[in-house]
Amino acid sequence: MSHELKSFDLAALDPMDEARRQIEICNACRYCEGFCAVFPAMTRQKAFADGDLTQLANLCHNCRGCYYACQYTAPHEFALNIPAALAEVRVDSWERLARPQAVARAFQSHGVAMAGLLVVALAWFFWALTALRPDSGAGFYAHLAHNTLVAIFVPAFVLPLALIALSVRDYWREVGGGRVRLAHLLRAFDSAARMKNLSGGHGEGCNFEQGDRFSNRRRVFHQLMMYGFLLCFGATASGTVMHYALGWEAPYPLWSLPKLLGVPGGVMMVAGAAGLAWLKLRADPALGAARVWGGEMAFVLLLGAVALTGLALYAATGSGLVGPLLAIHLATVMVLFLLMPFSKMVHGFFRLAALVAEAGKPAPGGGGGA
Repeated sequence: MSHELKSFDLAALDPMDEARRQIEICNACRYCEGFCAVFPAMTRQKAFADGDLTQLANLCHNCRGCYYACQYTAPHEFALNIPAALAEVRVDSWERLARPQAVARAFQSHGVAMAGLLVVALAWFFWALTALRPDSGAGFYAHLAHNTLVAIFVPAFVLPLALIALSVRDYWREVGGGRVRLAHLLRAFDSAARMKNLSGGHGEGCNFEQGDRFSNRRRVFHQLMMYGFLLCFGATASGTVMHYALGWEAPYPLWSLPKLLGVPGGVMMVAGAAGLAWLKLRADPALGAARVWGGEMAFVLLLGAVALTGLALYAATGSGLVGPLLAIHLATVMVLFLLMPFSKMVHGFFRLAALVAEAGKPAPGGGGGA
């Protein structure tokens, strides 16, 4: 492909070919070498197979610092836009390695509509189930029996996780991920926990929503979302242990472990979702995969809705609002589970796999990666 191309629509080009063209130019320049994990990784080679590009794309956190530092962006004849080029390859990997692919592609393009319709349909379903009230039970178990919820939600959680596991396995094979050692896992989890690659090349943050100005807002909102989600997951897990191992059934008081984890976690998720949605509205869509804007926004809003309805359900304890709020909350949780293999939720699994694979690669210029 000619480097004399002055302007183009990334969506009209083959994502791999265009990413390869741009990465090869970047690899010759290397001005952005210290910006994030992508640039030292690309220096190991001069030619890039499709699997190499998939790995680089999933290492990219779309912080956009390289775009504003680059001297070869449009109107230069090279017309580089690395954030958008890698975003197209990254989204293509999520869609291509998903099962079934058609659902993934449909969600990425029409995510808000799909998620919204599913929430409405499932809310009506759960509302109808509340008509079959159990003979006993407290809290929301007075509206839906515990065994009924388990029978519905366990398959809805396990089956999507199985599909994600198959996708990650295919990803690992495609990028040539090697033998995993404990040191690789520790390094990858450390990077993910600190969100190191959202801090920018100099620790000043991303250029995501403010152009050539640095900001750590995106990193903070991502951390609020991630740690809030983990706290909520911990609340559910602790409640499961208390129910089955200790015989302590819900509802739980505020001082109990499920509430001590779940309430702060829900507040953090709501704050994170609101912040990420706000940043997405401010960000330049031309520096990402613009065609999947709806799917990405749907994912953010869905996470926020799960947390917000959960907090509202807790606040409504003992009132007549418990029934309808329970139906809405369960619907949002169910949709989140069902869409996990096709929504941006899968990016966390792919990105962690990319970080693990990167930790096992030899350091640029020689030496081991472990």
